[in-house]
Amino acid sequence: MTDPRSLSTYLNDHLAMATAGIELLRRATGSHPRHRAEELTRLRDEARADLESLRSVMRRLEVAESRPMAALGWLGEKAGRLKPNGYLLRRSPLADVIELEGLLAAVEGKIACWQVLRTIAVMDDRVGADELDTLVGRAEDQAARLHTLHLQAVRERLLP
Repeated sequence: MTDPRSLSTYLNDHLAMATAGIELLRRATGSHPRHRAEELTRLRDEARADLESLRSVMRRLEVAESRPMAALGWLGEKAGRLKPNGYLLRRSPLADVIELEGLLAAVEGKIACWQVLRTIAVMDDRVGADELDTLVGRAEDQAARLHTLHLQAVRERLLP
């Protein structure tokens, strides 16, 4: 049987990360060029659906949602903007590249979370393995799309 306290901590940590990722996607959608913003909008909408899936899994596993952890994720994304990058009043030319790398890391974390839950699903029928397989596949697709956007940004911002 899964340790309920550890599972609660684990899933609420992912809840915080998902909240931060959605905030980063929201911000990135408004600041990237149109050709990337459209795809980022689709990714943001999918991330919102994934967050609802995570909440649904948490309810089924009887894990209480920690609102303070979700709030920390939201605040963490805001605090991440306050880094010294040599630009006080405007975006750094590399901001698009760094944001996309952050989003890639977040999606890799989401993949890991779904895989952990998939492992738990083998022993706990409150969560369906097929559902988690679908979520893993969607997250892997998101990672591939973000990788493409990242390489576009690298070519636009770092190459002559």
